[in-house]
Amino acid sequence: MAQAAAGRFVFERNELFMEINLAELALGAAAVWRMTHLLQAEDGPWNVVARLRGLASDTLWANILNCFYCLSVWTALPIAAGLGADWTGRLILWPALSGAAILLERSTTREQQQTPVAQWHVESDTAVSKGENT
Repeated sequence: MAQAAAGRFVFERNELFMEINLAELALGAAAVWRMTHLLQAEDGPWNVVARLRGLASDTLWANILNCFYCLSVWTALPIAAGLGADWTGRLILWPALSGAAILLERSTTREQQQTPVAQWHVESDTAVSKGENT
């Protein structure tokens, strides 16, 4: 990876050549996160998005609209198509934008899944010695 002028990074490997503007990449990731969050977790203006989710109930679209990870894949597709210069760039940007949106969601969500606290149990010496004798 070699850094080029004006904040652009150039990746070269054999015949693969892709140029990425970091500002465009950051804005694309923010756009994917915003649209995915709107469609998955918010009601939208005049409850339009909530009504859309209601219309999609009991369909495949309901499953996609309820899963941030799944929805970010499909939300990233048109943005990657717009940002990518060629098909290779679009195919690389598609999961990259989805992954960036997922990282943004995980870093901004208030409901963090707590892992259960490990509990330490110490058996008494008599229980251990009884277990060894049997």
